[in-house]
Amino acid sequence: MTGAPHIPVLLDEVIEALDPQPGDVVIDATFGAGGYTRALLERGAIVHAFDRDPDAIAAGRGWSEAEENPPRLVLHPHRFSEMVDVMAAAGIARVDGVVMDIGVSSMQLDQAHRGFAFSSDGPLDMRMSQEGASAADFLNGADEKAIADVLYTYGEERQSRRVARAIVAARPLETTGELARVVRKALGHKPHDKKDPATRTFQAIRIHVNGELDELSQALSAAEHVLREGGRLVVVSFHSLEDRIVKRFLREASSTPSASRHVPLAAQDDPVFSKVSKAIKPGEAEIERNPRARSSVLRAATRTATSAREAA
Repeated sequence: MTGAPHIPVLLDEVIEALDPQPGDVVIDATFGAGGYTRALLERGAIVHAFDRDPDAIAAGRGWSEAEENPPRLVLHPHRFSEMVDVMAAAGIARVDGVVMDIGVSSMQLDQAHRGFAFSSDGPLDMRMSQEGASAADFLNGADEKAIADVLYTYGEERQSRRVARAIVAARPLETTGELARVVRKALGHKPHDKKDPATRTFQAIRIHVNGELDELSQALSAAEHVLREGGRLVVVSFHSLEDRIVKRFLREASSTPSASRHVPLAAQDDPVFSKVSKAIKPGEAEIERNPRARSSVLRAATRTATSAREAA
């Protein structure tokens, strides 16, 4: 294996939470540049790695573990929400751990031609799977209200209507640089501002184009179904919308419903997760080494013996 091109966030904490043992089967639900997978393989685990980005899967195929017989690294070019069916097709009903690193990968951000970032100019794309409608398709085809709703809902942009109006007036937009300039002008960007005002817009459009929040909710439910009793779920998120979904999922999955005279005791399910961790954040040393870790939050929990819920 060659050296990892990017620094995985909260790596030590992720491995501690998963506690992989030799021979354990672990799903790396967001393979990316493979940072977590490398560490898991070094601990002797068998890793089933998922990524809908064909570039990530292609890069992983060069790893030596993929050539072992039987392989300790199995790559799946699928969305992580599909892990139950994909693992079943591989003959595996239950796994010992699932780790998810939510959102865009450093590899995607650093490639200008993928159109995820405004740090360098590139086509307005943002598609993780490199298929379907692009960011340009959405921005150049949607009406002003639809764009404003996306910016407000997924970017928490308080001036979403102003930005949407500016986007529609500037159409057609084809590059990340064009979009960033339109947003900055609409919001009165000053060069000394600590945070670029285009950040919220780019986040919102990326989440919308890739259906990221729905994918996350479905993937959490899938993990609940595929984890064995005692298996560990570890999720690293990077902004409040993601963390809110994870936190709510774990709260509901680890609580015992209050007794109700309308529901028979036998029908009141026990918790499906236990030992839910508090939010774990990176220390100053890690943030200094890797500034992208600054907003990350890790949450972990242990699967109980209770049957998975129909809709988690």
